[in-house]
Amino acid sequence: MLLAARIVAAIVALLHVQFLVLEMFLWEKPFGLRAFRQSAEQAARTALLAKNQGLYNGILAAGIVWGIALSIQRAPHAREVLTFFLAAVVVAGVYGGATVSRSIFVVQAAPATVALVLLWLAP
Repeated sequence: MLLAARIVAAIVALLHVQFLVLEMFLWEKPFGLRAFRQSAEQAARTALLAKNQGLYNGILAAGIVWGIALSIQRAPHAREVLTFFLAAVVVAGVYGGATVSRSIFVVQAAPATVALVLLWLAP
């Protein structure tokens, strides 16, 4: 069960690295414009906000990777670290799903919730 939790948590971390790249580096590029269904003008107006969001997504990814590394090392506080960062993803995903688009809940909160459940079911 712990291995499954680590794998799902790693997927969550990879998703957040992808969000970082999209928001910080591709926001105003053709791929980013298509991904977020916005015009070049809209993207230009919101680019700094997107970079800020991307940074936060990177922090979440780093925290999850840290928690996975602690788990592999069998550090006594690994579960708590992973729980904190995965729970932060769930909260952000629920909020984004409620206020922006349901797809945010599906892509962000649901996988993090699965990872949390697996983590806490592991011995």
